[in-house]
Amino acid sequence: MAPTSGGWKSTWPWRATVTAWGLASLPLTAVAIILGAPFLGPKRSFWTFGPLWSRSIFRFFGMHNELAGWEDLPEDIREGRQPVIFMANHESLLDPPVLMGTLPIPAVYLAKHELKWMVPVGWAAMMAGTIFIDRRNREKAVASIAQAARQIRGGKSVVLFPEGTRTRTGDLLPFKKGGFALALEAGTPIVPLGIGGAYHMLPPGSLLVRPWKYAIAVGRPVDPRDFARKEDLMAEVRARIVVLREQARKGTE
Repeated sequence: MAPTSGGWKSTWPWRATVTAWGLASLPLTAVAIILGAPFLGPKRSFWTFGPLWSRSIFRFFGMHNELAGWEDLPEDIREGRQPVIFMANHESLLDPPVLMGTLPIPAVYLAKHELKWMVPVGWAAMMAGTIFIDRRNREKAVASIAQAARQIRGGKSVVLFPEGTRTRTGDLLPFKKGGFALALEAGTPIVPLGIGGAYHMLPPGSLLVRPWKYAIAVGRPVDPRDFARKEDLMAEVRARIVVLREQARKGTE
């Protein structure tokens, strides 16, 4: 695969400049979200400034987004009337902000507990309704899943990464069971997503973003009510994400 743009945008000084600007603008955006909350409300403030930051900064990076298959989803999902659980492979630190700026509907994100204490970014995430999971504490993790189920029953869609962490090798990691227990408890469809390009844009251990195409392939919804065991549901969703990930990666070539 090759970057989507070359020349001076692939040089070290440019990559260092845009990466530094991206890192600097993130807390500034978080502050804007916090300051806007008294006037717009916490969630509206987040979904006003957050996606705006995501789309503008990654366009500045020289990144091109592609969302394939969204139009094939049922209309009630596309319009946000039917809550779903979006499950995606996790290639890079870029995945959450890119999904935030690319998916056409707002959603509640599940995130690692550690993010909560990253000031001011964690504060902004809390204002957006982000659900933080502490996997080291089973009781708290179960409570977080129950909280996510309540959000879904209240009409909110959820985004999570079933691997639980980003890949360090580019290979798909084993899936955690929590998201599938959530789907069965809430009885809501799972929409599998395949992400491609992010691993090459910001590989593990790298601090410099490379210009690349970021592709998201959207799969058909999976109804958890068709499965008696969460292990069977997990196997089906994993198989679909494997295929979608390959489709997305081909879309970055």
